[in-house]
Amino acid sequence: MTTTAPASAEALLAGLDDQQRTAAETLLGPVCLLAGAGTGKTRAITHRIAYGVATGVYPPNRVMALTFTTRAAGELRGRLRALGAHGVATRTFHAAALAQLNYFWPQVIGGSVPTIVDSKARLLAHAAESIRLKLDTATLRDTAGEIEWRKVSQLSIEQYAKAATSRSLPPALTVEKAVDLQRAYEKLKDERRQADFEDVLLATAGMIAAEPWVSQQVREQYRFFVVDEYQDVSPLQHELLQLWLGTRTDLCVVGDASQTIYSFAGASPQFLLGFSSRYPQATVLRLEQNYRSTPAIVETANRLMRGRAGALDLRAVAKPAGSSSPTVTGHPDDAGEARAVATAIAAEIAAGARPESIAVLYRINVQGAALERALTDAGVTFQLRGATRFFEQREVKEAMMLLKGASVTTAAAEPLFKSVSDVLRSIGWTQEPPETAGAVRDRWESLNALMALAEEAPAGTTLRQFVEDLVERQSAQHEPTVSAVTLATLHSAKGLEWDSVYLVGLSEGLMPITYAKTPEAIDEERRLLYVGITRARKRLRLSWSATGLGRSMRREPSRFLREIERR
Repeated sequence: MTTTAPASAEALLAGLDDQQRTAAETLLGPVCLLAGAGTGKTRAITHRIAYGVATGVYPPNRVMALTFTTRAAGELRGRLRALGAHGVATRTFHAAALAQLNYFWPQVIGGSVPTIVDSKARLLAHAAESIRLKLDTATLRDTAGEIEWRKVSQLSIEQYAKAATSRSLPPALTVEKAVDLQRAYEKLKDERRQADFEDVLLATAGMIAAEPWVSQQVREQYRFFVVDEYQDVSPLQHELLQLWLGTRTDLCVVGDASQTIYSFAGASPQFLLGFSSRYPQATVLRLEQNYRSTPAIVETANRLMRGRAGALDLRAVAKPAGSSSPTVTGHPDDAGEARAVATAIAAEIAAGARPESIAVLYRINVQGAALERALTDAGVTFQLRGATRFFEQREVKEAMMLLKGASVTTAAAEPLFKSVSDVLRSIGWTQEPPETAGAVRDRWESLNALMALAEEAPAGTTLRQFVEDLVERQSAQHEPTVSAVTLATLHSAKGLEWDSVYLVGLSEGLMPITYAKTPEAIDEERRLLYVGITRARKRLRLSWSATGLGRSMRREPSRFLREIERR
């Protein structure tokens, strides 16, 4: 049956391109929007929901729009309100599940809902004490990540024990110790009548699956579902979504397999790529017109992903004024690379660019330290996104305190390298990096950056002089203002965009990272670089350096650069 939309509803379709308009008009049944970077996916799904409300197909209080971050949910909510779609529930998976848990728990279980664990690492520290394990904060944080991965992957502790043999655990933990610690964590959590965020999803799914009257109420409340960033859904979130839907198929998913960068946390693009197999009657639409970036930047992104599963063929719509072709440059070392980037950014700002329209992106947090110093020296104001400033990191503060103490007692004639390495070894630094990702690796990188500064200090530098230099570096870090260049890791840059993007550290060992050894891990690194490239609107600068701070081992340019430069 065809329904003639009122003029106000038709106005919602004005300004959409052909693919976006088709997406907005396809209101019922399973729909999959394969939406590439910069193709206006948020515009498409918000106009789709608003059009459904305006035409009377969607009662607004029967629609649930789901995403993965509070910021993204807030953006969806704001856009929908601006389009007149008031009353639509826009939430993260966890927020939606927690609301249902709070409502149903007293009726199903009785009593109040367990309190939510505010810090897994803190509870894990207590659990470790109960089984006489002494672990540092970084190991506890990585173990918290393992717990999250286990639960969203829907593995029991026994199943995890088998899977853990092929996972990169913190060096301080064997599989047996990791399993014992998780058991102690669960026991302590239950004794304290607490639940973590993954428990919220598990408990909500369990109640819907076990109690017919709960599932009936949930399905009566929400009939139409939209899931943004569907490539990031985990097995547990997918199961909960299926329980919310029941036998209905009014589901619209939106995603881009090329932007799956959270596989380490349990995300899987297979739910997106297999959508049409699960729903043979599904409408599958492709949004491939890129409105963000120049043709040259779009082609760079396409070259990187060509031939990969689920990769879209982006097409640039227009060439923004003031744009230029992407460049690739090599530098002798990290410090030289940082200085070159800072000089180029200062020139851009002097030519009229707004600092907030510029970003420098890198693979791991510790790479920001050299950039902070170079930008400070160049008089460029910057702000860090999604990371703690180098000298404010806990391990760096601890090392600074110990180095200050040692500078008072250490003989002036002792070589600086030995003095600093002795201090850093006492808090866990080793010459070889740990073969693992996560907080343990981040901690090592931060301590190694201090070691590298000692290695590159002028000959004859005493420990006291070295510490004075560190204090001077620390004091030079003034607080950023709103009008500032952004420094961010590639992970924290997802969902954002800037006129100028500098991608630094594109060397083997950093991109891809050293612990990415399997084909699947290398593919994740590729997708991470793709996310970085597609953040740029007008200008993209890619760079690498032949050596790191204080390191004699030479690096090679990233294998991905060869693909990007290949015509």
